[in-house]
Amino acid sequence: MIDLNTWNLTIPVGEPATTISTPLLANGYQDDYFKNINGTLFFWAPVDGTSTKNAKYPRSELRETYPDGKLRNWKYQAASYNNLRATLSVSQVPSTGKIVIGQIHNVEGTDPPIKLQYEYSASAKTGSLTAIYRLKPGISTSKAIVMRNVPLNASFSYTITLTKGGTLAVYAKMPTTETVKWSAKLDPSWAKQTMYFKAGNYVQDNSGDNTEAGAVTFTKLLVEHL
Repeated sequence: MIDLNTWNLTIPVGEPATTISTPLLANGYQDDYFKNINGTLFFWAPVDGTSTKNAKYPRSELRETYPDGKLRNWKYQAASYNNLRATLSVSQVPSTGKIVIGQIHNVEGTDPPIKLQYEYSASAKTGSLTAIYRLKPGISTSKAIVMRNVPLNASFSYTITLTKGGTLAVYAKMPTTETVKWSAKLDPSWAKQTMYFKAGNYVQDNSGDNTEAGAVTFTKLLVEHL
């Protein structure tokens, strides 16, 4: 069972996109873009949906909060480990093939330290899990493939970790594979910024009609500040 008492939800309707509060979400909220079926979360984001302020792509995505709905923001040095753990599958991608399925975002800007992206190749008929990251605030992103050969509809797990010492890591696996790891050391300038976790379905596409979309299902989702 996924605990929704620590999240709010953004859906791709309204201008800017609508945010569903934590109490409403935890009380059983559902719509066309988000469904909670026996603790399994389904996220739907059509490419013609609306976006949040300062963003150009639509999303059906959770954002870390406290149970009362207050936004939960943190400095990474305040805990030994800051973890986002998830098990999920991607069943549909937009024409770009790209969906962000987990993030560490920053309050101070629009240049988050990491986005974890599922990338599907129609020619190869399989996908990969890619870390899109910044070692310093404000610089251009770098890219690293964390795990290859992840088909549509296949269950896989990931953990995004940021340690007290500034080590950023992604662990990933499928049920039949060994765990793979990617890691990098963040520049200490990130320590001045405040962060939060996001997870769900943030399609990297805004061209097409409402039949073109991303569809993602989470069976496990957990945040830890240890």
